[in-house]
Amino acid sequence: MHGAGVDVTTDRTLAAAAIATAPPRRGSLSAKLLAFTVLFVMLAEVLIFVPSIAFFRLNWLIDRLNLAQVAALVVEAAPDGDLPEMLRDELLRSADVRLVALKRANQRRLILSETIETPAAMTFDLRGDGRTTSIRRSPAHWLQLISDALVVFVTNEKSFVRVIGEPAKGAGEMIEIVMSIKPLRTAMIQHAINVLVLSIIISLLTACAVYFTLNRLLVAPMMRLTDAMTSFSDNPEDATRIIRPSGRADEIGTAERELALMQGELHQALAQKNRLAALGLAVSKINHDLRNLLANALLLSDRLTSLPDPQVQRFAPKLIASLDRAIKFCNESLQFGRAAEPPPRREVFALAPLLAEVEAGLGLDLGGAVAVSMAVAEGLTIDADRDQLYRVISNIVRNSVEALSALPPERNPAVHLAAARENDAVTIDVTDNGPGLAPQARANLFRPFQGSRRVGGTGLGLVIAQEIVTAHGGHIEAVGSPSEPGAHFRLRIPDRPA
Repeated sequence: MHGAGVDVTTDRTLAAAAIATAPPRRGSLSAKLLAFTVLFVMLAEVLIFVPSIAFFRLNWLIDRLNLAQVAALVVEAAPDGDLPEMLRDELLRSADVRLVALKRANQRRLILSETIETPAAMTFDLRGDGRTTSIRRSPAHWLQLISDALVVFVTNEKSFVRVIGEPAKGAGEMIEIVMSIKPLRTAMIQHAINVLVLSIIISLLTACAVYFTLNRLLVAPMMRLTDAMTSFSDNPEDATRIIRPSGRADEIGTAERELALMQGELHQALAQKNRLAALGLAVSKINHDLRNLLANALLLSDRLTSLPDPQVQRFAPKLIASLDRAIKFCNESLQFGRAAEPPPRREVFALAPLLAEVEAGLGLDLGGAVAVSMAVAEGLTIDADRDQLYRVISNIVRNSVEALSALPPERNPAVHLAAARENDAVTIDVTDNGPGLAPQARANLFRPFQGSRRVGGTGLGLVIAQEIVTAHGGHIEAVGSPSEPGAHFRLRIPDRPA
């Protein structure tokens, strides 16, 4: 018992040291959530941006073809196709092209043209058998469009590009234009900037919406769990630090309830250990003084053996044996200084005399309000520690006697001891006809300070009994149900392996 407080302190010290050596957290969960949300939304926007810039280039070139076709129609509408040089230049500038050619009836005709310093660096074929109609059918056209759009960004802005397409409304078989790549590149860069700004705005808005939603639904409850665990670990003996479940029906609600249950059990366990530690210290102090008092009583008892009175001669040996056992127990308690019992020193001995000693040690052999009966074969032996088994049976019988003492004499209170060998084990039954075990006492049997059947009891007798029986490799249990009268305890002590 005395060592219980040391164990708790040691455990908490080791736990604190483990926490102190753990690596620190790098960034909160909320910050990581926000960063990853922005990152993934931006990646999604990038995946949208690439095909967007490709389609922008395609549509921009188609618009140039349409404007060039309008300019060509203006030229053809003029008498003999003759326009003033100033008007021709204006038509080319409005269409933003340097050359316009139109093919009809298998004849290619140059409609408008200006001086071109260098030949076209590349050709974009936008006819229906190229990309404008089959774009929806072939993934290869997607890749080609994206590739053509990216090439524009790395091409010298002084270069020229040749574009081929189909005239609108069947105005011919083919229209061809030559234009500087600079206007296309400038328009694509401006479109990219617009898309980038829009993507950033959408990413921030989406990230904020996702962040606040997930933060409210997941991160904040998880931080509440973390804070509750941290606060409780600082002082687990403070019951006010136990988390209060929010009542959620999802997994976080389950985690809150389980954490509250675990913290409550740990709080009770620590309170019980502290109480046991304080009790152990008090018992150690009491044992120290009690041992000296018992030694004095033993010296006085030795003098009683010299008196010729028959009653004195009858009871003096039993008194001396009881005092010897009490002094031995005090010495062992002070020697081990803890709640655990010493390992059993087993030997084979007759069980009936031990049960008779228990009866005499409790004063039941003198005849009183509680009757005792035994059903034990005279030659029945048991392999156990004699002193420890005496304590076990004495504790159980004493509990029965204390419960029976409140009964009126007409109820004939009685305790019955029975033992029998079953193969390589001995079974001992202790039964009484008292009030029995209450449901709460039965649920808390073998728990310190909780399994007592009487007011003011500690329940330590059954705890000690269970510990001793378990050390023997045996088992102790309460037999029967709460509806049955009386209490029935059964011990099973196996023999040592051969």
